[in-house]
Amino acid sequence: MGLVCGLGDIAHAQKSVPQMLEDFKQHPAIRPLISGGKLLEYSAHMVPEGGLAMVPQLVNDGVMIVGDAAGFCLNLGFTVRGMDLAIASAQAAATTVIAAKERADFSASSLAQYKRELEQSCVMRDMQHFRKIPALMENPRLFSQYPRMVADIMNDMFTIDGKPSAANQPVRKMIMGHAKKIGLINLLKDGIKGATAL
Repeated sequence: MGLVCGLGDIAHAQKSVPQMLEDFKQHPAIRPLISGGKLLEYSAHMVPEGGLAMVPQLVNDGVMIVGDAAGFCLNLGFTVRGMDLAIASAQAAATTVIAAKERADFSASSLAQYKRELEQSCVMRDMQHFRKIPALMENPRLFSQYPRMVADIMNDMFTIDGKPSAANQPVRKMIMGHAKKIGLINLLKDGIKGATAL
């Protein structure tokens, strides 16, 4: 079980992270799923989510930076990728070390092969492809208003309780009613930003 929090959000929260986790575990939808479970391990990890803009200088004399230390992490909203990028960057580093050892040259110019290896791998291709995602993910509407809007639309469409329902009106009209709560301009701006980020 995990909890993902942005550092900025933690700084402004009214609760500590351990309390947030406890509250999550006590939620009526979660508590039955973990009832009788035993805590085996407790850990925390900071995940860099700055994307391509956060990637530092990757090589220097005798040094290569890999994995999340290099900023190779992508929060795509529906998943946080990092393990695959860490493995691929470690493979690129290993290939570079083998070649550098054969040349007996561990200078920054020799280790620059690492950057070329990364460019040919999924690491830099994906970091480049998703470079606009970090700015998109900073939009609080993605995690509050939009999920609420979708849930309300689904509720209106599929609730059958014997009363006149919103489902009796055209779907377009029902969706527009919920969309107006967020604001059509906000929806348009966020939609364009999302489409260009992907």
